[in-house]
Amino acid sequence: MLEKIEHGDGIVELRLNRPPVNALNPALVSELDQALAAVNDQGARSVVISGREGLFSAGLDVPELLALDESGMRRFWESLFGLLERIARSPVPIVAALTGHSPAGGTVIALFADYRVQADGDFRLGLNEVQVGLVVPPVIHQALVRLIGPYPAERHLVAGDMIPAAEALELGMVDELAAPTEVIERAVDWCRALGRLPQHSMAATRKLCRAELGALFEQREALDIDAFVAGWFAEPTQATLRQLVARLKG
Repeated sequence: MLEKIEHGDGIVELRLNRPPVNALNPALVSELDQALAAVNDQGARSVVISGREGLFSAGLDVPELLALDESGMRRFWESLFGLLERIARSPVPIVAALTGHSPAGGTVIALFADYRVQADGDFRLGLNEVQVGLVVPPVIHQALVRLIGPYPAERHLVAGDMIPAAEALELGMVDELAAPTEVIERAVDWCRALGRLPQHSMAATRKLCRAELGALFEQREALDIDAFVAGWFAEPTQATLRQLVARLKG
């Protein structure tokens, strides 16, 4: 479900490869978390997380997650927060190479990265949880606010609309656009540029600037796992999610 690609200069790409849409299920979240830990232990100087051309990740694997009971869903959500915290606290820079569409969970991963390169064209990303009956946990809301500001974050989250790539760039949700075939190359180039800086000063400054992002995970109320799990199993949410799955199958 994950390919590891070496680009030289200590740059490691972890490419999501779970056909057909790189949906995030417990196994993929665990594998990505373990891979990030491993490449850090192996001395990587920077990491690129990518998908296939045209699609980074379609977000949560709703059909599989609907089959979980409450304890299983709680374990999954704790695992997902563990992955996000690892990205937020990574000792080396992480770039999200958004190779295409990136709704919901795909956007969430990108929020906690250092930098986001989005495929240019008719691609969309964003947090559409409200449209499927879910409430974004505070830690994800605060990560979005960190990028685009309080009021733009409010307007986006309340409506839950998917955002075109060009608009996402204007909002600051992504850092640059690149042709779909060049997204990974641009992400690698960004890593190389950081690698040419004095590493002691770059690393210390990066740690200072990202401290508040990692600190979000120290606040249990910011995770609010109890509320999310309760909301997931609320009958209106379950009905909306089942309708979503039916549309996808159709």
